Amino acid sequence: MTRAVASGAKAQSAAPDPEWWRGAVIYQIYPRSFQDTDGDGIGDLAGITSRLAYVADLGVDAIWLSPFFTSPMKDFGYDVSDYRGVDPVFGTLADFDALVAQAHRLGLKVIIDQVLSHTSDQHPWFAQSRADRTNAKADWYVWADPEPDGTPPSNWLAVFGGPAWEWDSRRRQYYLHNFLTSQPDLNLHNRAVQDALLGEVRFWLDRGVDGFRLDACNFYFHDLMLRSNPPFAGESEVSRANPYAFQDHVFDKNRPETLGFLQRVRALMALYPGTMTVGEIGESGARALALMAAYTSGGDKLHMCYSFDFLAEPFSAAHFRGIVERFEAAAADSWPCWAFSNHDVPRHVSRWRGGGREGTRLARLMAALLLSLRGSISLYEGEELGLPEADLAFADLVDPYGVRFWPDFKGRDGCRTPMVWEAGAPQGGFTTGRPWLPVPAAHLPLAVDRQSADPYSVLQHYRRLLRFRRAHPALGKGTITFLDSAGEVMAWRRDFEGEALLCAFNLGAEAAALNLPGGWAARPIEDLGFAGTIAGGRVSLGPLDAVFARLDPLG
Repeated sequence: MTRAVASGAKAQSAAPDPEWWRGAVIYQIYPRSFQDTDGDGIGDLAGITSRLAYVADLGVDAIWLSPFFTSPMKDFGYDVSDYRGVDPVFGTLADFDALVAQAHRLGLKVIIDQVLSHTSDQHPWFAQSRADRTNAKADWYVWADPEPDGTPPSNWLAVFGGPAWEWDSRRRQYYLHNFLTSQPDLNLHNRAVQDALLGEVRFWLDRGVDGFRLDACNFYFHDLMLRSNPPFAGESEVSRANPYAFQDHVFDKNRPETLGFLQRVRALMALYPGTMTVGEIGESGARALALMAAYTSGGDKLHMCYSFDFLAEPFSAAHFRGIVERFEAAAADSWPCWAFSNHDVPRHVSRWRGGGREGTRLARLMAALLLSLRGSISLYEGEELGLPEADLAFADLVDPYGVRFWPDFKGRDGCRTPMVWEAGAPQGGFTTGRPWLPVPAAHLPLAVDRQSADPYSVLQHYRRLLRFRRAHPALGKGTITFLDSAGEVMAWRRDFEGEALLCAFNLGAEAAALNLPGGWAARPIEDLGFAGTIAGGRVSLGPLDAVFARLDPLG
């Protein structure tokens, strides 16, 4: 596909609303695990294209593709060696163009990952940079001299374990890597590096993509003085397995210079009307919300962000309400993107199970809660099936993060196992070969073909909720106002252009109730598969139950 054809295809399929992303539901696809078409056990772009009708039928607005770029696959595509190439394991650029064209025909926008904070050590840029200290790309990565005793220049740690500095004997310097040693960090303080990265982004815009998920965007810049991080003084529990959490990461990431580069990204996106960006912030808590606000404020940086606040273990009405209320208070002119699961964390049905929370009911309730929040929504492949986290043996692990910290931390393989399409087919219909990760036997009864035939399945529940969200603009673009509630009950109003909706949820294991706000009458909305009722100004909710109603003013 030529660039002109790609741009034309996008223009023909573009929605008239340039802010289509505001309130959109995005379906994340992990390409290795979605559908294999050539029998090598690894999903590919042609496989994704073959399943796009299923994704469109769910009722989502867009797909997000995790990396498919040329890579040695030490971190499964998040170590890029060619930003403009498709790795042969996934197919070709022609396969990508065909995917985009089919997605657009089905009314789906296409969002792809962009990993701009680091590359693979196999990238030609790094090969040149490490050759000597005087070449044209010598300053394209973060290099530093050792301390007089030969130790690294600071105490910075890598997310995946060990020091964040690796000695290079050719340059006789250390280079920075916030993740694997094979993922050297780019030096975005260098304007030429920024220019080159923006050129790589433009390449995909010219091929017709509608947006980007910016990986690890709070890692873009480091402190030029290379000051050591102080100890972490917060109250959150420090991981027993990984000492990374012992530091307060104020110098190796989260730097103020990030804002200027994000403005450059937004200026480029403005040249392609109807495109968008969503940034990943690898933080949680007050700092994450502050960064979300800063990165999306003013209309001149990112369109939206998500953090790891909902991707952690706490499960309570107070926790969920606090996250949303703090964001609303800190970022009045910003727009969030919320998710409960993705390719980096245990699936939420397993993460939050326990305390009387049975998997299917939990999956149904949390789908309703997520899809009625103010913001855009990201769903992770298999979430709509209620898939639990896979329990894999150590011998099956391929994630270097999990291999290093086993058994205290089992890594990310448990949420990356292949999609199950047909319960009775070999490997769940994912591949005719040996899958790169095992297909769990416990997932097969939850396969798409089984759930499509069951009107009460989790899959059909997601489809109903997605139709419901699309039919009510208040859920997509409305304001959110929390109502007084107690215990594990959480309730809010969503308002947009004269439509007012009540959304109420009981996260507890016991029945509970909620009084309606004064001056309003509530009319329950069509059956969405919950048992909650409204009578006499009172909402009654069973365990893990919900209710949706239209609110009308009295008098």
